[in-house]
Amino acid sequence: MKSIASGLSRRFFLQTGASAGLAGGLGLSLGVFAADKIKPTAKSALIVVDVQNCFVDGGTLPVKGGAEIVPVINNLATVFENVVVTQDWHTPEHASFASAHSGKKPFDTTRLPYGSQVLWPDHCVQGTDDAALVNGLKLPNAALILRKGFHKDVDSYSAFEEADRKTSTGLAAYLKARGIDTVFICGLATDFCVAWTAMDARKAGFTAYVVEDAARGIDLNGSLAEAWKQMTAAGVKRIKSSDVYGI
Repeated sequence: MKSIASGLSRRFFLQTGASAGLAGGLGLSLGVFAADKIKPTAKSALIVVDVQNCFVDGGTLPVKGGAEIVPVINNLATVFENVVVTQDWHTPEHASFASAHSGKKPFDTTRLPYGSQVLWPDHCVQGTDDAALVNGLKLPNAALILRKGFHKDVDSYSAFEEADRKTSTGLAAYLKARGIDTVFICGLATDFCVAWTAMDARKAGFTAYVVEDAARGIDLNGSLAEAWKQMTAAGVKRIKSSDVYGI
């Protein structure tokens, strides 16, 4: 992965302590908080990242406190005209699954053609209840459900670009065609799919906010703090839902 700031690679926070297992929680670290209320307009979109059964309690890759963000997201969605939802949508035996690599276990790393890859438990397999959106998520304004990670040999954390850093999901073009220039990002997990989505939004020219209390992190030995550091360096703005006008 390409460095964002100070020679730091995104893969640093994917790899650091990967074998240590999950140690969830949001945590507070670096970042600049907006001082005034921010009013979403017709040029704003809420991107709800991977709020799926696999990432909450009872799922195959649960993020601690993941289900707690559902009412926060539902409330946020009421003030947005434009809402996009993403789903992790993996094939069986996906290249990012530890089970697809002999002798490997979850949270080990391996080398794939596009670089280093954290290996995960099997999760969010296409068409399974595990991959379904969390029950109780209420997003009547959602106009697009974008599925990612469905190419068997490439992972996809970002809603904008797959992990090979070559394959576009088409989201940037979709948003720009609708005149959207600002995105508010929430969901699971802060230090992986949310962070990659936020940094790629900046790379694509969007103003990007991450709504901290509408997200939860995995935190693989410091990955959460590192993600916030890299997002801040990329110009991503860190806010809370209470910073959004109308909430």
